[in-house]
Amino acid sequence: MEPKNIKVLVTDDEDDFRYLLRYWLQARGYSVVMASSGEEAIKLTREQNPDIIFMDLRMPAMDGVQTIGKIREFNRDVPVIIISAYLEDLKIKEANNYGISGVFYKGKDFQQSMPLIESALRTHKKLKKPDPNPNV
Repeated sequence: MEPKNIKVLVTDDEDDFRYLLRYWLQARGYSVVMASSGEEAIKLTREQNPDIIFMDLRMPAMDGVQTIGKIREFNRDVPVIIISAYLEDLKIKEANNYGISGVFYKGKDFQQSMPLIESALRTHKKLKKPDPNPNV
């Protein structure tokens, strides 16, 4: 999949981080939509059907784990990369219960997110492959 055909949802309550990640992804050819809350992320996932989601864990009102849980109720396959500022975060373990694709730590170079994106999209593409022998 070419980046221009990939829609990324970036969800983070920190405006500066959200805009920086959007800029970085767009500079690499990805289409980006943004959400500043869990509620907005759920709405945009329904409306925009992103190919991959970056989800901050710690947000007010509805945190990232709760948001992923709600998204999984209607979209079990979309890859989710967790965003965290904390290397040891119990919420990451909780998020693993919903099948996350990886963790990107705030403060790291955005380039380090590329292997996470590529791996998540490869796995997602394999999951979406139609069965070549549906009647067998």
